[in-house]
Amino acid sequence: MTRKIFGTDGIRGTANTYPMTADNALRVGAAAGRYFRRDGLNQHRVVIGKDTRRSGYMLENALTAGLTSTGMNVLLLGPVPTPAVGFLTRSMRADLGIMISASHNPHHDNGIKFFGPDGFKLDDAAEAEIEAILSQDIPPAKPQNIGRATRIEHGQGRYVEYAKTTIPRTTRLSGLKVVVDCANGAAYKAAPEVLWELGAEVIALGVGPDGYNINLDCGSTYPQKAAQAVRENGADLGICLDGDADRIILIDETGQIAGGDQIMALFGRLWAEAGTLNGDTVVSTVMSNLGLERYLQGLGLTLERTKVGDRYVVERMRAGGFNLGGEQSGHIVMTDYATTGDGLLAGLQFLAAMITSGEKASTLLRSFDEVPQKLENVTLDAGRDPLSDPAVQDIIKTHEARLVGTGRLLIRPSGTEPLIRVMAECEDEALLNDVVHEISAAVAKSGRS
Repeated sequence: MTRKIFGTDGIRGTANTYPMTADNALRVGAAAGRYFRRDGLNQHRVVIGKDTRRSGYMLENALTAGLTSTGMNVLLLGPVPTPAVGFLTRSMRADLGIMISASHNPHHDNGIKFFGPDGFKLDDAAEAEIEAILSQDIPPAKPQNIGRATRIEHGQGRYVEYAKTTIPRTTRLSGLKVVVDCANGAAYKAAPEVLWELGAEVIALGVGPDGYNINLDCGSTYPQKAAQAVRENGADLGICLDGDADRIILIDETGQIAGGDQIMALFGRLWAEAGTLNGDTVVSTVMSNLGLERYLQGLGLTLERTKVGDRYVVERMRAGGFNLGGEQSGHIVMTDYATTGDGLLAGLQFLAAMITSGEKASTLLRSFDEVPQKLENVTLDAGRDPLSDPAVQDIIKTHEARLVGTGRLLIRPSGTEPLIRVMAECEDEALLNDVVHEISAAVAKSGRS
């Protein structure tokens, strides 16, 4: 069936507007509960985490009502990172994990992400089945089989202790000064605590959530504040997380900002040298820079590309037996340690590399020169599909031909917003700007009334 409410990362939208209403969240919870509680027994459990958005309270309660109505027992984690939900779903032998978060979006948005009992995000087929159940009458459990909800206090502590085990026991962060910007989001307690307990001097930003300031001029979508703090405090490294802490942006000691491609390049090289990079392959998306692909090829390694979405990166990693992947935006997936992108664990791995190598962050974050890349987002009117317009298709073909042998072109609809993303890479920046401008103008003309 055609999916109507699931996007590239669960369900997402504006809070109190369909599909992110309390009524729909209740039905989504009931549909998910019915999908996972197929044997009719009353032994099933689901863990629910959330970030710090005000609307999280509403959605948490609605999901809990729906899940318990179908007999699921709910364990409420409170504010925890998305990767903690994946970890705890598997660790606590839950049938289902749910994270209430819109990731890097502003506070007025929210979302619902699902994890299976193995701790990995649900695939398209499972989401389609849940949506099929959602479109029908959902039979409730018998009165004696209604589930119960329990708020647990130790979930974050379990994740914190696990995070510390992902670097060698003998590795301490003593002597390192680290700025960590938690985006006023889900990791506002966990991230500073882990870094401090491992010995670092911690300068914490974005740790005062009020329900409305998540991702507001802070975190991975606005790393400038952390870069300034790095320079002013003479810090060795800056770590910027997003609202649910599944992505990371790093800042070197000079205040220069680096994204997921440079992190994957470093980890790919180090793991290959250590003989721990499965299949000599890194998995990323079509958005990753051409420079990363060329760098890995120069090392005798392979970059496999997927469509955009860390879920699709993980699916390819699992299918191919690979253990390192991610996105340019900062999702770093290390399946030796986590089932989804984990910004905190990626930061710890980078700090461990600094200690082991004795190199500064500025050296480790400059593995390759990035090919100039330009991205423009073109907003569409409702119901418009400019990519099916023959005139737009002709313009795209013309500019694709101009880039043959010198770069590449990628045009795709957003999975979460009414946008067409026009991206190109090319060594010739004048050509790059011209290609993106001309295509964006054509898309805008066709995509607006």
